Amino acid sequence: MDRIHYLSQFNLLKSLSREDLIEMDKLTIVTTFPKHAVIQRPDTFEEMLYFVKRGQVRLYRLNEEGKQFTVDLLNEGNIFGEMKDISLGTRGLFIEAVEESDICRMDRERFESYLLRHPQFMMNMIQAISERLSHMSRLAQHLALGKLHDKILHVLILLSSRFGVEEEEDGFGVINRPISHQELAHLVGVSREAVSVTLKELAEAGIIRTGFRTVAIRRDKIESK
Repeated sequence: MDRIHYLSQFNLLKSLSREDLIEMDKLTIVTTFPKHAVIQRPDTFEEMLYFVKRGQVRLYRLNEEGKQFTVDLLNEGNIFGEMKDISLGTRGLFIEAVEESDICRMDRERFESYLLRHPQFMMNMIQAISERLSHMSRLAQHLALGKLHDKILHVLILLSSRFGVEEEEDGFGVINRPISHQELAHLVGVSREAVSVTLKELAEAGIIRTGFRTVAIRRDKIESK
């Protein structure tokens, strides 16, 4: 696919003209990271703004025992990083490529120069940052206060909203992303065994259906709980 056309698919850049995208293309450096490659460690943090052009990345932290907790999953069109007064909460986090991913990056000097000439880009960024903060606030609240069943259902709803679902005739919607029990455990901060038990109980209640790295949900039953 034409790289300029591909850039135009970014959520953040969707309102920019082709001329603006051509200029943006010249200012960004694209790096392809293989699956499971580490993009950032806490000790390698740099002031930089990143765009996920292709693929998917995972933001996570480790506790003192070395246990992982997933902070966010970002797919094509999402942004991450920190630069001057703009923070997306990535300082101190591990960031890895969940699958082979093309990541665009722009340094501070280029970014500030671009903003001065493209105020619409700043408006798009404010909206993107607002959406990220809202998502992280809702997730933190549910993970702190909810029971395990509610935590898992909340995460599944978020995943279905972000990655979409493939509706089936029986009312279930398959989340369009492979999901393992271990990944869900990282997202809710509990053991894989606890997640497996809870998923089995939710399946027996007819709220979800699981397969090999797949989860289908009945949003109508979840939202009525």
